[in-house]
Amino acid sequence: MQKNRLSATLRDEKMFEEKKYETGKNRTTEHTSGNTKPHIITPMEPTFIFDAHLDLAMNAIEWNRDLTRPIEEVRERERLMTDKPDRAKNTVTLPEMRKGNIGLCVATLIARYAKPGNPFPGWHSPEQAWAMTRGQLAWYRAMEKKGEMKQIACLSQLEEHLELWNRKDTSNLPVGYILSLEGADSLYQTDLLETAWQEGLRAIGPAHYGPGTYAHGTDSEGGLGEKGRQLLKAMEEFQMILDVTHLSDQSFFEAIDFYKGPVWASHHNCRSLVPHNRQLSDEQINILINRGAVIGTSLDAWMLVPAWKRGIDTPRSRNVTLENVADHIDHICQLAGNSLHAGIGSDLDGAFGKEQSPLDLETIADLQKLHHLLALRGYSEEDISNIFHGNFIRFIRKIWNESKLYSL
Repeated sequence: MQKNRLSATLRDEKMFEEKKYETGKNRTTEHTSGNTKPHIITPMEPTFIFDAHLDLAMNAIEWNRDLTRPIEEVRERERLMTDKPDRAKNTVTLPEMRKGNIGLCVATLIARYAKPGNPFPGWHSPEQAWAMTRGQLAWYRAMEKKGEMKQIACLSQLEEHLELWNRKDTSNLPVGYILSLEGADSLYQTDLLETAWQEGLRAIGPAHYGPGTYAHGTDSEGGLGEKGRQLLKAMEEFQMILDVTHLSDQSFFEAIDFYKGPVWASHHNCRSLVPHNRQLSDEQINILINRGAVIGTSLDAWMLVPAWKRGIDTPRSRNVTLENVADHIDHICQLAGNSLHAGIGSDLDGAFGKEQSPLDLETIADLQKLHHLLALRGYSEEDISNIFHGNFIRFIRKIWNESKLYSL
């Protein structure tokens, strides 16, 4: 039997019939008396996964992790370290991504600038932040030279990489990455955007936490301002993807109204399930659906269950599991009426590890467990392929196919 690598969607570009999902009604389960066990749906082979948000270079440079090594080795080297809460508990390395058939991701550059009075940590000047992103980019380049990773920056590279991963043995293949900037503070001049684009930058989230140079982010209030609008206008020229993740509500609505280019939410969950300004409201989700966006579900525990207490709660004490991840994915699909706008943006290396990840996830390879959980809720193989990779890849393919900048 052929491996369930890349869905038929990616090969023939057929569109899917829109339908509502009735969670729990279409499960393939034998409801009989006695000791008969439910019929469990499992894929014959791991499904290809596109992870729309990983902070790989941040982990390599700031956490000093060699992500080319086995995860047990990385954890052992950190066993006696206490400077960060996720020491010896990390869940992401390149070998684990290959093990989980996560062959393509959106990988970030991230360096926040903190103005005087900003309660959130960050570099004390945007020039310092820019320098940090230079170091992170150098790490990606080194990974490419070593054959560990492959940058995907245009349509032909995307197609070649997908074909490469459509095989049985992927244990030695380079992990593909599309470069994104999480928080634009490091762009101390907007004309640096062209430099960054030439280097392969394809998506930008204007803000991170707190007030930023171009927009207000999580736990802050405010809009874009003139600099923010200038940035979005410059992004339009390159048909770059606007990532609305982390934008404050006002900045979100202003950006959606102003920006005419492609939009997605790389790692965002649902406010109706977990009330917090970091999450998307149903109104925002519906706006994104109408814009043709894809929303990647994040696996950070505090975004999966309400009222998480940092440093106090644990995944075990709150019983946080991958079922909670499926809840957020399902909520997006229910609002959309189909499986065409939900994806995975795990953020599993976003300054947390097992201490703040689902209880039933040991490493990023366990994202594959979502296949079984979604199948039990009535999601078809086609639906699951959409969520695991098809939606984000279709989104990117459409943008890059329509623009001369990317259709090389």
